[in-house]
Amino acid sequence: MSQQSPGPRQIPVVVLAGFLGSGKTTLLNHLLHRSGGTRVGAIVNDFGAIEIDAMAVAGALGDSTVSLGNGCLCCAVDASELDVYLERLAGPSTGIDVIVIEASGLAEPQELVRMLLASEHPGIVYGGLVEVVDAAEFDGTRAKHPEIDRHLALADLVVVNKLDRAADGGRVLGLVRELADRAAVVPATYGRIDPEFLFDCRPSEERIGQLSFDDLHEHTGDGDDHDGDDHDHDGDHYGHHAHLHTAYDSLSFVSEQPLDPRRLMGFLDSRSEGLYRIKGYVDFGPHDAANRYAVHAVGPFLRFYPEPWADVDAATRLTQLVLIGSGIDSDALAKDLEGCRSDAPHAADEHGMWGVLRYVQDPYEQGPYEQGPYEQGPYEQGPGEQGPGDLPA
Repeated sequence: MSQQSPGPRQIPVVVLAGFLGSGKTTLLNHLLHRSGGTRVGAIVNDFGAIEIDAMAVAGALGDSTVSLGNGCLCCAVDASELDVYLERLAGPSTGIDVIVIEASGLAEPQELVRMLLASEHPGIVYGGLVEVVDAAEFDGTRAKHPEIDRHLALADLVVVNKLDRAADGGRVLGLVRELADRAAVVPATYGRIDPEFLFDCRPSEERIGQLSFDDLHEHTGDGDDHDGDDHDHDGDHYGHHAHLHTAYDSLSFVSEQPLDPRRLMGFLDSRSEGLYRIKGYVDFGPHDAANRYAVHAVGPFLRFYPEPWADVDAATRLTQLVLIGSGIDSDALAKDLEGCRSDAPHAADEHGMWGVLRYVQDPYEQGPYEQGPYEQGPYEQGPGEQGPGDLPA
């Protein structure tokens, strides 16, 4: 059952969508200025000949920006052309850790997700669909653009922005939560959400072999100015009093005992509403004694990466996971994960790893989303669940 490592970790590509004026560029600029040591690349897709959004973002990104003006990305290019733009940002020489595609306000999110899933670029992986909603204008936007209900249902994370300007923000927030199905829904003002929702922030000092979630709670590189001189994209003033971590919940799980692959897949197939990200490493014990499995889950998307244990002694091998979401029941999730521990840590079921291997990229395939013997599509989670891999025509 031992599998070869598929190579270097892929760069997550996050789709940032939302109707005109919802605050996408404000959110992106906020992330750029609070990413710590994480290098963010962006594909900015303005609608119109003057690329205002690209100008605003370029000040933070410099040559890490690809700008597509005067058109809608989902209509202007196909998957192979998108790969050309991704190649400019995902090459090893750029040092980029995450790519954000800021769609135009008229783009179809499901088409952007389709293109990413159809990408043949080996260096990228889908990082989630983030839909930004203007709480103050939500009712009017919904009346004018009823397709917003479909967009919310497809999202992995919904940011309900401009709550400070909404007369009945609580009602809007509740309605969005109903429409967003199983997505994590995060309230925000001025687009301020914690970057850890979307990508792993590098620590201030690089460590060889470091586990990125070690720095989840430290936030030393969040970029907040204590003198209160920060301003958002619209010129609104805010200071250090905004505590971003209050918008999400996180759970750290560590086990010295290997996990049973069947039980873990049962947990992943039925993961709870609002649980947006899962990351870390899993020890499956005798089911694959040569490798630990890095796990990357965002919304319904799931991918495992086998990595050699190298010189780690079998007695000190650990499962280490972080779960991030909004409104999650941390105690219940911890109990469910404890139930994934193997009752027979020294014995392996011959077919136990089959469920896990469905989500391991076949290193012999040309592209990360071409169906290999261990993959039935990265969004196929369980009966009745739907993700962007099963998008309606």
